[in-house]
Parts: sequence; C-alpha cells; structure tokens
Amino acid sequence: MTEYRLGSSEMVHTPGLVAWAINGYHFADDRPVLLNSMCQSFPTIPNTAIEQLLSKAVPYTVEDKTVVFSVDE
Repeated sequence: MTEYRLGSSEMVHTPGLVAWAINGYHFADDRPVLLNSMCQSFPTIPNTAIEQLLSKAVPYTVEDKTVVFSVDE
C-alpha cells in the first residue's frame, strides 16, 4: 500500500476541500470536473488514487490539517 498525505496551506483547508469533493462526487455529471480539479490541486498524486479517495473506495483520516489515505497500487 502507498500512503498519501494531502497537506493544507494558508489558502486551502484540505480536509474541507476533500469533504466537498467527495460530496459532489456522488453526482455522475460532476465527477470529471471534481476529479480534474483535485488532480490539478495535487499533481504528484496519481489520478487513480484520487479517484479512489473521492469514490470512498478507501478511507481517509485527518491529522491536524492533513488528509491521509492509502491505496493499493
């Protein structure tokens, strides 16, 4: 398993961004835009990993202001 850590910045609170994207990912029409937005925001994370996060295929935790999740690759 590979662990990914999505950190926050002064401009972006990542736990809130991820929660918003997961909520919107329920709507099939919105999925491509949300996936692209997250992939652009975190370009070092593989698209497949972000897709698993947004689809709730993998759980995540929040450590301080950092979203942490693991995926099989």
